[in-house]
Amino acid sequence: MHNTEYYIGLIKDLVFDHSTKILAALFILIIGFWIIRRINFVVKKIMDKRGLDEGLKYFLQTLIRIALKILLIFTVLHQAGINTTSFIAALGAAGLAIGLALQGSLSNFAGGALILFFKPFKVGDFIEAQGEKGDVKEIQIFVTKLLRPDGKLAIIPNGTLANGNIINYTQEGSVRIDIKIGIDYKADIQKARKVLLEVMENHPLVLQEPFPVVGVSELGESSVHLIVRCWCLPDDYWKVHFDVTEQSKEVLQKAKINIPFPQREVRMLT
Repeated sequence: MHNTEYYIGLIKDLVFDHSTKILAALFILIIGFWIIRRINFVVKKIMDKRGLDEGLKYFLQTLIRIALKILLIFTVLHQAGINTTSFIAALGAAGLAIGLALQGSLSNFAGGALILFFKPFKVGDFIEAQGEKGDVKEIQIFVTKLLRPDGKLAIIPNGTLANGNIINYTQEGSVRIDIKIGIDYKADIQKARKVLLEVMENHPLVLQEPFPVVGVSELGESSVHLIVRCWCLPDDYWKVHFDVTEQSKEVLQKAKINIPFPQREVRMLT
């Protein structure tokens, strides 16, 4: 009889102890989910104020939510009396293996996050990077897609893109065009400058601020090299470049200013 009462009391104590732990674990679980939702809400508000890209915001929110839920689950299991040491060790080993296997992808992800956060360029900008030039068509978390002037699509990994030099032709709102033109040594430089400036001043797509410039850049072997320099909007770059080059040749020809080409004088000794 005494043994039966002893075992019944022991069972009651165990049930009471475990019930207390389980109830405490359930309480932590409910409060934990509420806290996670609040943290995600605050993080979203902060990212909205910073104007982060929608793709980056979604990814960061998901990453934070998953990390917090994993932490919450381990806390609940520990509170319920379950040994979580082996789980943590297994999770760490799995994370290390996955990290080594996806080293390149993680580098590209980090590069994409940096690009989306610091915004060295945006969709629609004309940039030069990693030996490629083109309009930015899409910025993904792992790669950036450029539409080159020849119509081909260049796909650049964000890891190398973020760690290399980037030239953004669009960000400042205007781009400079430099065209090298050679004139004869006997030609009147001031006259050549005048007619070339008129070409740029009369072109509707050439910006007049900063002012167009024509200057002597070099004294070559067979010609005086002039730099014809003007500014335009990024979208007008090739149109202005082609027009100014063609019209410069025409006005120099009308002004009877020769554009020489390399010549060699060969003497035959007999």
